[in-house]
Amino acid sequence: MKLKTYIIFITISAVFLSCQDSEKETHQDSIPQKETTSYKLLVKKPDSIAVPEGMKWVSGVKFTMGATEDDPYALPREKPAHPVAVDGFFMDVTEVTNAEFARFVEETGYVTVAERPIDWEEMKKQLPAGTPKPHDSILQPGSLVFRKSLEKVTNLNDYSQWWEWEIGADWRHPYGPGTNIEGKMNYPVVHVSYEDALAYCKWAGRSLPTEAEWEAAAKGQLNGGIYTWGDEEKELNENANTWQGSFPTENKPEDGFSYAAPVKSFPPNSIGLYDMAGNVWEITTDWFDVNYYKQALNEGELINPEGSQTSYNPDNPYEMQKVMKGGSFLCNKSYCASYRISARMGMSLDSGTDHVGFRTVLRPEKK
Repeated sequence: MKLKTYIIFITISAVFLSCQDSEKETHQDSIPQKETTSYKLLVKKPDSIAVPEGMKWVSGVKFTMGATEDDPYALPREKPAHPVAVDGFFMDVTEVTNAEFARFVEETGYVTVAERPIDWEEMKKQLPAGTPKPHDSILQPGSLVFRKSLEKVTNLNDYSQWWEWEIGADWRHPYGPGTNIEGKMNYPVVHVSYEDALAYCKWAGRSLPTEAEWEAAAKGQLNGGIYTWGDEEKELNENANTWQGSFPTENKPEDGFSYAAPVKSFPPNSIGLYDMAGNVWEITTDWFDVNYYKQALNEGELINPEGSQTSYNPDNPYEMQKVMKGGSFLCNKSYCASYRISARMGMSLDSGTDHVGFRTVLRPEKK
């Protein structure tokens, strides 16, 4: 996460990582209605195209996007459920790993947002008026890391209690100077921003998924279902890397991992995609708008929807945010049950933390 975001949440009561329900109605420009009557959906993989290495075909599908009625953890931003249709596409079997990201950096010389010098004059344009300049000792490149030694919290709405700005934290040094990714090349890359993910995609000839594509892939062959494996919450520890115990003070690694896990540590979903629930959040291209689903329901069946035309999060009104999906190793039902398919949260464009990563998609051209 960029320092700008950290400054915001230590100076105002913004809680963009909170799962608490503080969403309100707001007026947004209407989204143009899409014509659906004559559209021919691409369902099967074209015979002329081979499946790229490390990817799976996600069949084109019509489905109901958003929270099911029987989901006890669903938040207003996941409702109402609405009909969508998505053309088939290829998706990475796993989240992009440290090894894959390292190849990209080696070939291009790319420098991630978390590694770049901070320009205060540019940053303050995106902050609340009057925000004081931090001391030069703080105004240095870094990222947010989860504070592992936390004995108690006074208010679950104050997420600054368990996030700490770590100077020098980046994808190579996930917990700051003196840490590294040696022996963790098969872990998902973290401390990457939306900009970083787009740069990787351009190099790889891929794209980030839309939120609708991500949900279609997470559902796989299952018809409905709260989770990637069905509706049984009791099967969580067998299928996803999440938080056991009371978040954020009691961490019981009953699923075998305290924090991030190597990719493919848990069973894949019904179409062979790993870690679509838990491990690290995954970035999509959609703008995060807590009211978008209400608008979408009025548009009829949406074909390949790309989400809201703008970003709106009343908990963090100073940032433009993208939707992230899938939850992470920090998700627990006592605070954040975001390992559910419909769960969605906002991520600042220049954010990166130790529990956010991404995977890519490849869309075949339709003939």
